Amino acid sequence: MDLNADVGQSFGSWTPGGDPAMLQLITSANVACGLHAGDPVTMLDSCRAAYELDVTVGAHIGYRDLAGYGQRALGMSFDELFGDVLYQLGALDGVAHAVGASVDYVRPHGALYDALIHDAEQASAVVAAVNAYDPGLPILGFPGSELLKQAKEAGHPVFIEGFPDRAYFRDGSLVPLTDENAFLQDMDAVVERAVRLATQSEVVAVDGTVVPVRADSLRLQGGSPGAVELAARVRAGLEAAGVELAAFA
Repeated sequence: MDLNADVGQSFGSWTPGGDPAMLQLITSANVACGLHAGDPVTMLDSCRAAYELDVTVGAHIGYRDLAGYGQRALGMSFDELFGDVLYQLGALDGVAHAVGASVDYVRPHGALYDALIHDAEQASAVVAAVNAYDPGLPILGFPGSELLKQAKEAGHPVFIEGFPDRAYFRDGSLVPLTDENAFLQDMDAVVERAVRLATQSEVVAVDGTVVPVRADSLRLQGGSPGAVELAARVRAGLEAAGVELAAFA
């Protein structure tokens, strides 16, 4: 099982911190590419640190929205989104190569992640851009999403993400972040869910329904209070359950 988290989210004097400790715990790092978060120095530091720790680097692509941290939906045209995704891939890949690393997968961020679950046009722009940059680049995303459907059709390796700290509905969708119950608050419950996802490929929905969820990677929150402690407990729980941790890409 892979463990992924967002890193490289600093920008200028704003530094959320936690990356050095988080990189010790994960197997794949979603590095912000400068449009929703991150800057050239932060990208360089993140890629170098990931490389030294043998953590796989992924391009964490988002909307051009630094002020909103990529959490605001933008009505971008195909060409606008195509260009922005290419820009982000090229920027991070260039920085990664400078320190001996490489960009080995793509994961969308925030509002773009949400849009790519159902929006076929936005998904087509992202897949077209990734395909133009590297036809074999793996893509990580939500199960059943337009992104993964179109990426698979285009020949990209696709990998599915599970969320041990998020609440699920019975249809397998996530409880929206606007809901006060979107996150599991108890760390023991998060660890238990992570182990269940990794060993049984299922979660218990908010109504008590057992929902099948096959995951190639478990998403851990990065940069939030308590994120490192939670990641450490999840990793320890998985290892105690005999789950081998390794990057999917």
